[in-house]
This record gives sequence, structure tokens and C-alpha cells, in this order.
Amino acid sequence: MDSSVEAVVGALAIGLLGFFTVGYFVVVGAGLGLGMLLPWLAHDPRERRQVLAASARGGAAWLVAAAGVLLTCLPQMAGELLRERCPALLVLLLGLAVRRAGLLRANQASVYGCWLTVLGWSWLLASLLTGRTTGATGTTAAGTVAVVALAVALLFALHGLGFGTLRLTGRPFERARLLAGRGSSRELYALTAVAMVALPLVCGLQLPLWDAAVDGPVGGSPTWLAWLPWVVVPLLAAVAALLTVARTQARRTFPDTLRPAFRSALRGTRRGGPRGGTGGGAP
Repeated sequence: MDSSVEAVVGALAIGLLGFFTVGYFVVVGAGLGLGMLLPWLAHDPRERRQVLAASARGGAAWLVAAAGVLLTCLPQMAGELLRERCPALLVLLLGLAVRRAGLLRANQASVYGCWLTVLGWSWLLASLLTGRTTGATGTTAAGTVAVVALAVALLFALHGLGFGTLRLTGRPFERARLLAGRGSSRELYALTAVAMVALPLVCGLQLPLWDAAVDGPVGGSPTWLAWLPWVVVPLLAAVAALLTVARTQARRTFPDTLRPAFRSALRGTRRGGPRGGTGGGAP
């Protein structure tokens, strides 16, 4: 098979992996961060339902697509990540499962799931950024990974907070604005979104992705998997295009759906009409 064609498919596979991973961190990362902050933003069942609804951003497509690229086009890299960073991946998978169960039942488990998921991601990304495996021993190595992981978790929380100031209404919105400070809500969300874009890209630079693409199915070894990238890459490229169109369309309609909520929240009203005090209880 022409090596130049293999190089193009390998480059597309790496590009798709980056695209889907970045999309996951920006879109779903906001929901995870908002879910982490739920105890501080919502003080009654109605407020909790509002925050849960805002935090339950659809992100399965992003994560499944990224995992599909990794497993089918870069299986050697997937195996290396599993061997060297298994504890962080287990925490991540547990968090995803707990969060999903909590969202389905609309209970406190979603908060625990968000914290576990962010812990798993923070641990995994910190190990990539520092070049340490999750099983590394030694006080210095563990301390470095812990500090970086804490910074990553804080970024998730800030990203969720910025999203909350744009999406929430009523008392949860007011609490989010209080936590965010006097800065612009859009500026906070934009800054954290840029950081969330950069984070997985910088981590990806620490991995030998090109070597994995050349040595794996894209390069024709093992032979029985050589056909997978030729099916998966075009399919996921189409998915990427559809997701981009969907996000663009949502962005165009987003301001029109939020402006009434902003005016309502700033006047201290609820959907059922003006409220006083804490705004608790059903109308």
C-alpha cells in the first residue's frame, strides 16, 4: 500500500482524535465542572434539578468517537495507556458510570460521579504532563502529579462555573455569579474554554502518536486490523462534520434562548413569577 496514503490516513486519525478529545473537554468538561459545584449552587430540590439539567450535557458521542479512533487506528497507544495508567483509567470509568446513574435518577450520585470523573481525568492528564506513570513511586513524583492534578481539577471547576453563569437562572445563577466575581461571564467561559482546548492538545504532544499510527493498523500491522482505519476514519470524519454543524447551529440559537433567562434572573424572578426571599418552593 502506498506509504503516502498511509501517512494521510494516519494524520487524519490523529487529527480526529484531537478534535473529538478537545470537543469532549470543552463541551462535557463544562457539565462536569458544573456538577462538581452543585452543592454550592443548589440548596433545594428544585434548584438541584435545574443545575442537574444544565450539567447533563450530551457528550457520549465525543468520548465514544475519540475512543473509537484510539482503539482502531492507534491500538498500540491504547495498550500502552492501559498498561501504564490503569489506575487513573479505572477511576475515570467508575466516575463515568456513577455520574450516568446519578443523572438517570437525578440524585446526589451525579455529584460523586462528576468528582470521580474529574479526578480520573486530572490524574491521567497530570501523569501525561509530568511524564510519570500513575503507578510511579517516590515523594517527589507523587507530589508533582498531585499538584498538577489539582490544577487540572480546578480548571474543570472554573470551566463549569463559567458555563453556569451563562446557563443558570434564579438563585443558582446568583450564587454562580458570586463565586465567579465581577468579571464577565462570557470572558470567564471563553478563557476556560481556551484552556480546556489547550490541555488535551499539550498532553497529546507528550505521546508518540505518529509512531503509533505508523506501527499500528494505519501502517498495516497487524495485517488483520489493517482495514479498520479505512472504514473508521471516513466514518468519524463525517461524524466530526455533523457535530461541528450541530454546535454551530446551537451557538446561533443559544443567545436567543438565554436572554430572557438573564433578564428573569437579574430581576430575581422565577418561571412562575416574581419571588422574594430565597425563592424556594414551588409556585
